[in-house]
Amino acid sequence: MAEEKSYYMTEEGKQKIEEELEELKTVRRPEVVERIKVARGFGDLSENSEYDAAKDEQAFVESRISQLENMIRYAVIIENDEENTEVVQLGKTVVFEELPDGDEEEYQIVGSAEADPFEGRISNDSPMAQSLIGKVIGDQVMVQTPGGEFEVKIKEVK
Repeated sequence: MAEEKSYYMTEEGKQKIEEELEELKTVRRPEVVERIKVARGFGDLSENSEYDAAKDEQAFVESRISQLENMIRYAVIIENDEENTEVVQLGKTVVFEELPDGDEEEYQIVGSAEADPFEGRISNDSPMAQSLIGKVIGDQVMVQTPGGEFEVKIKEVK
């Protein structure tokens, strides 16, 4: 049997996934079932766009429920090492300066399940995180991305 993928996440991230799963199961799923029931009452299902749309939404909801259940089942909670504030690790927030222009950026390195670059959380699988993990404050790191390479200097790890 194929080995299942581990989903690295913070305790907070797991909680958000559990909340979304609960919402899907208790609110969205019954709503969709009701929409399907109402759409069936409109008659001929072969030309019933409301029925088709409700069935499509049901497929999406069921797929998302399955995906979330799988993520929770194989969740690996990131333990934040409070003592080690020098090394960039999964779960840590890193502040770095882009060289040579000096733009400062801050990201928390999390598992792919809760990555959201717009919220300052990048996946441990991303080229940026891969380049930074294991480095220490003061290190200058060359980051390879699909858009090209650039250099950063690690300023702070928290």
